[in-house]
Amino acid sequence: MTQAFAIRPVTPADLAPLRAQLQALSDEDGGTYPVATQAALAQALFAPAPLIFALIAEQGMAFYYPDYSTHRGEAGVYIQDLYVTPQARGTGLARALLAAVMRHQSWGAQFMTLGVSPDNLAALRFYAKTGFTLRGYQMMILDGAPLKALA
Repeated sequence: MTQAFAIRPVTPADLAPLRAQLQALSDEDGGTYPVATQAALAQALFAPAPLIFALIAEQGMAFYYPDYSTHRGEAGVYIQDLYVTPQARGTGLARALLAAVMRHQSWGAQFMTLGVSPDNLAALRFYAKTGFTLRGYQMMILDGAPLKALA
């Protein structure tokens, strides 16, 4: 029997618990990266043209935004952050959050992509069991002084 979860789009009232879950995700990843402020999240989520979308449940959340593959010629959805509290892991909530993202996205996504730490073996097993496959790419970032030098 599949468990039902109360998953819904975030509202401004959800910013504190949403940020707390982002902080927990960062902490579990070693706490090596900063987490957006509530003000920054509000600006990105609730602008007239949102930069990102989010769903929240009592013990989990998902941030996502449109993706596009020039190879496929199709729209997709990129999962920026997916988090389930330790006590809710194994309950089906992560899968339910991913399914909810597909129901809530409005651009006709035909695929889903995400990044995962190669050290997070439990997440890798979950994603493989769900049907995700490795793309064979390394994710890279350019920011700070190198980005400014490029501009």
